Amino acid sequence: MEGIKKISQMLNESKYAVVFTGSGISAESGIPTFRGVDGLWKKYNPEEVASIYGFKRNPSAFWEFAKELILKSNAEPNPAHYAIAELEREGVVKAVITQNIDMLHQRAGSRRVLELHGSMNYVDCLDCEAVYEWEYIAKILKERQPVCEKCGGEFLKPRVVFFGEPLSYDVLTSAMEEARKADLFLVIGSSLVVYPAASLPEIAKKSGAKLALINLEPVEKDFIFDVVVYGKAGEVMKKVLEEFKKLRG
Repeated sequence: MEGIKKISQMLNESKYAVVFTGSGISAESGIPTFRGVDGLWKKYNPEEVASIYGFKRNPSAFWEFAKELILKSNAEPNPAHYAIAELEREGVVKAVITQNIDMLHQRAGSRRVLELHGSMNYVDCLDCEAVYEWEYIAKILKERQPVCEKCGGEFLKPRVVFFGEPLSYDVLTSAMEEARKADLFLVIGSSLVVYPAASLPEIAKKSGAKLALINLEPVEKDFIFDVVVYGKAGEVMKKVLEEFKKLRG
């Protein structure tokens, strides 16, 4: 409880808080993590289902993976997503930087979201450049692998960053700038092992920000944080928001 109160105090004192999230925040929404005990990489080979090379060899492997990642979960935002969105409405959180592609932050009400790895919101045909919205593709995916209705091509690729592809320069640059501007950098549900995203807390710290971590299990970089709270993101953030409201009266 002490750590929760400390994070609430830090948020109350902050003028420019930035939140950084990984797959751990969405685990409570039913979306599997990648590197956890029961992570998806224990079941799938990332080179086959999540690399640009694997996709171009066999796009159906990606879509089978996507069904488990997105469709089977019937994911909805959880209390952590809603708490972050409310802190944004309060004027405390200025930006959310996420490694997730699930769009749950936006559905919870967050407006300033930087998606480092893209999202499933739009799907492009690599053959004819036709564009489809995710809701349309999701309906098809429940029955079969989607193909382009305009050209018949099977290479329909969501706007996510696959292994072997660079992050969006504009998004990464904006994320780094937000990290530099932050006086509080709050990491939620990330193992901090995927670079360059994992360097953002260090950039914030070098620029003078306080660092806080909420994660289910320890990470290698625990030592750089001012406050660390182990627990489920939704449960912890719900309590953080309650304590924050008490401080705000």
